[in-house]
Amino acid sequence: MNDLEFDLSSGLQAFEARNFSKALQLLTPLAEDGNPEAQYRVGMIYQNGLGKVKNLEFAKKFLTAAAEQNHAYAQHGLGVMYMFGEGVEKDEAIAVQWFRKAAEQGLAGAQMTLGSMYENGQGVAKNEVEARKWYKLAEQND
Repeated sequence: MNDLEFDLSSGLQAFEARNFSKALQLLTPLAEDGNPEAQYRVGMIYQNGLGKVKNLEFAKKFLTAAAEQNHAYAQHGLGVMYMFGEGVEKDEAIAVQWFRKAAEQGLAGAQMTLGSMYENGQGVAKNEVEARKWYKLAEQND
């Protein structure tokens, strides 16, 4: 295991142990170097104010970087930011785009959210058939 793998592993362990300041210390350099898993975790820490550090600008930066590398959980997190206008201008159509990317990778939470958005006509035209399709996929992936 090289140093980068060790730092990633240690950072993920710190995150799971809810030691978010240690996780930030270990994962931020990796996130800045382009590691999508580190970007996602750092983004989540900033988005949710874990370890008392809330910075939606940084959350958007790191979640976007991971999402653009097809990290499904980051895509879902970014969708949430756009859906509720957290640190970005609220835009349900952009939220749908990010939820769809995550949903197409099999992320059940994104599939449920996408189904709900189609059911309610949020960011997309109301479409019961499309809503049922995503709800059914979510059930299969849950």
